Amino acid sequence: MLQKTRTIQDKIFLFIKGLAMGAANKVPGVSGGIVAFVAGFYEEFIFSLQRINGKAFTLLFKRGFKSFYQYINGRFLGLLLLGMLTSYFSVSKILDYFLERKELYVWACFFGMILGSIYYIYKDFHHWKKNTILSALAGLILGVSISFLSPAKENDNLLFIFLCGIISVSGMTLPGLSGSFILILLGNYVLLLVDSVNALYNTIAEVFKGDFSFINNGERLHILKILAVFTLGSATGLVTLSHLLNYVLKHYKFVTTAVIIGFITGSLGVVWPWKQTIYKLNETGNYILDSEGEKIILNYQRYIPNFESVETWTALGFICIGILIVLALDWYGKRTTK
Repeated sequence: MLQKTRTIQDKIFLFIKGLAMGAANKVPGVSGGIVAFVAGFYEEFIFSLQRINGKAFTLLFKRGFKSFYQYINGRFLGLLLLGMLTSYFSVSKILDYFLERKELYVWACFFGMILGSIYYIYKDFHHWKKNTILSALAGLILGVSISFLSPAKENDNLLFIFLCGIISVSGMTLPGLSGSFILILLGNYVLLLVDSVNALYNTIAEVFKGDFSFINNGERLHILKILAVFTLGSATGLVTLSHLLNYVLKHYKFVTTAVIIGFITGSLGVVWPWKQTIYKLNETGNYILDSEGEKIILNYQRYIPNFESVETWTALGFICIGILIVLALDWYGKRTTK
């Protein structure tokens, strides 16, 4: 599985897939793991991550970086992670822009992509037995339950931030589980994916200008420390979860796939396009804003669409576009494996 021979075109597309995973991970309700699953590199992704182990670091110290890099499938992980990091400062910003101005259509497109993902996984799964049916139902119930949980309050305790990192990264490794939505439930979405990312972006921009005044900014340093702990937790979660998932996929592949099908289906409630955003209010009833002056999302209230509205039919069109995007990824994946 490791060290596949890839053309320049394959490498470009792998970087683009990393962009898609990074953007998906930042949007509440959408899972980057679905991108990996549908784009056909999920198992290679998990397998490569679980190669980051004791043996890998032994190779690093005894034989050098090249042996370490080859062992962990570094070219694959490097391009993918580069795409994800690039996404946080580019594609995700574009998504934020459209979520603010055309929220219904963005959610509709994602809803269609998840519908397409369910079809993609289901169509090739022919192992429905008592245990897989029960597993799918368990995944469905869990997905629906998470959709209706109420969020907690923001907490900047560093141990809790570390745990947030471990939990939130599940969106990259578990298709259907949105790391961003989990962070909303934990109360730290704005702190970790808005304030911290913006603080890092502003710090890098200042350093390139030769401005090191952030060193004397206690609040900035505190947020950067939070981001560092969150990143450490995310890296820990990626490696530990990948070991667990690699074992599960190897020994319980059909049951795991059934759970994923159920869970993704249950998570449709999170990305239901027709919902009203509920923002955080202070004691006087005014909106609480984040460091960028944006209203803080608390949760969503779902409603049935009005089918006499042109907007509703436009949203349905975007759902179809979302489904077609997944089918196109499926077609591309089959074409490149021939």
